[in-house]
Amino acid sequence: MAKKYKTVMLIDDNEIDNLINQKMIEAAAITETIYTHTGAKSAIEFLKNMEKTGMAEQVLPDVIFLDIDMPLMDGFQFLDEFEKLSPVAKKKCRIVMLTSSINPQDFNRSKKYDNVKLYLNKPLSHESIIKLDI
Repeated sequence: MAKKYKTVMLIDDNEIDNLINQKMIEAAAITETIYTHTGAKSAIEFLKNMEKTGMAEQVLPDVIFLDIDMPLMDGFQFLDEFEKLSPVAKKKCRIVMLTSSINPQDFNRSKKYDNVKLYLNKPLSHESIIKLDI
């Protein structure tokens, strides 16, 4: 049985990938709420604003699916900004790198971030969602 998460966030500049991944997550019924962002910059601003509400524990996502290759701010720049968030945010949000990159350097680089719990290749599959246990 799949683990349940209160809230999930998708960050990918490709709207079609976001839509497909959202539908896969909905079909797997692992969450009630899905936040979708087409840019890492808007996603980090969203997280910062959620922290300021005083309800971070309730509103921050449990899992963030993060693309690497995006314009303006890529996935690794997002991770650098994420590191500056509060301990509450860092404890609550677990990050899954969801990418089409097959570059071993990206995989190794992702391991340097404590909050990155998993590295998956696109697209999300029903099987990978059901096995998700982070």
